[in-house]
Amino acid sequence: MTALSTPAMLRRPLPLALLLFALAEALFLFRLSVPSIFVFDEVHYVPAARTLIALTGPANIEHPLLGKSLIAFGMLLFGDTPFGWRVMSTLAGSVTCVAIFATTWLVTCRRRPSLVAAALTLLGFTLYVQARIAMLDGFMLAFLSSAIAMMAWTLRRGGWWRWIAAAVLLGLAVGCKWLAAPYVAFAAAAFILFKRADPRRFPGLPVWLALAVLGIVSLLAYFATFAPAFFYQVEPLTLARLIPFQFDMFERQTQVLPAHAYQSNWWTWPLLIRPIWYLYEPVDGTQRGILLIGNPLIMWGGLVAVAACWIGWVRNGSPRLFAAAWLWTGSLAIWAVIPKSLGFYYYYFPSSVFLAVPLALMLDHWRSRWRHIDLAFVAAALALAIYFLPVLSAAPLPDGGAFRYWTWFSTWV
Repeated sequence: MTALSTPAMLRRPLPLALLLFALAEALFLFRLSVPSIFVFDEVHYVPAARTLIALTGPANIEHPLLGKSLIAFGMLLFGDTPFGWRVMSTLAGSVTCVAIFATTWLVTCRRRPSLVAAALTLLGFTLYVQARIAMLDGFMLAFLSSAIAMMAWTLRRGGWWRWIAAAVLLGLAVGCKWLAAPYVAFAAAAFILFKRADPRRFPGLPVWLALAVLGIVSLLAYFATFAPAFFYQVEPLTLARLIPFQFDMFERQTQVLPAHAYQSNWWTWPLLIRPIWYLYEPVDGTQRGILLIGNPLIMWGGLVAVAACWIGWVRNGSPRLFAAAWLWTGSLAIWAVIPKSLGFYYYYFPSSVFLAVPLALMLDHWRSRWRHIDLAFVAAALALAIYFLPVLSAAPLPDGGAFRYWTWFSTWV
């Protein structure tokens, strides 16, 4: 396969991508309205979405508006109901699954590892839980993973429209949560590194012009997400206040928060030391629980895959191994420097999803020795998914002590 693949090759995965989207969406939509009460941070974001619908005034100003606007859009379509709160999150989750599939396809140019990556994304638990709750993280990751896929496409085919689309998607990701902002810098650094290693990459895009477009377009896309705030009935945003308002948000983001029972340090997240119970109480007539935790096989196996990718890159300088390893490493390294007083496992959500790419590459490489190791790994991950499903989906539980079936360690309680 040549470095610059033919357009026909790039079109072939479209039917598979559409099928993956449909399967993921069906999975996420099933029993979406259960539970019927607010789950975890829905208590913040659904009221903020209601405020956006009414355009009454600023609410939940520590975060940008786009994620809350998308929650509001779902409520306008389907009503102020649990289904309406969460339906747009299901679409974001399905887009993320397809984006991981597309990224892996563009990296490997092969169907099997791409499908394995998509399967591991769906079976990793975190995407399933976040795709069924009205929070901002799922929207951010949908735009972010789509931007990564678009950049991978630009790497192979070039073209200003692809590069501009990637920049827009990055800006929209930041418009959901500021956590996506460092990825704009990552994109710029990746462009420089890949372009210097092989000038044929990103064909037709001069370095400094491409970087300028990336910065300007992503910033404009980000600022465009504040459009609803200009129509508030009380304290409407103005162009003069747009920049100062960012500093107000920064103050909210960096304020010192009181200790929380589920707080954890960033270095504990890959080890699954402190997951979070989003819900554990009697609701809708029975005991239910929602545990945000990663699939142990994928989370721990993914660490081996990242290490294998780094070792492989040191040995042979493979750009795809570097990209796969850095995708996870960089996403976690952000939290080592970000000025947050408290950390929580759900901050690891993007990193947990990105593990699917190095895992798919590692399993595909090991198939030269163990022919069906990728299928065996997916089957084992599926078995764990079935085992944990009751506390991922808020299914009815036998009693208040049922959590013991799934809390393998004391820190999981």
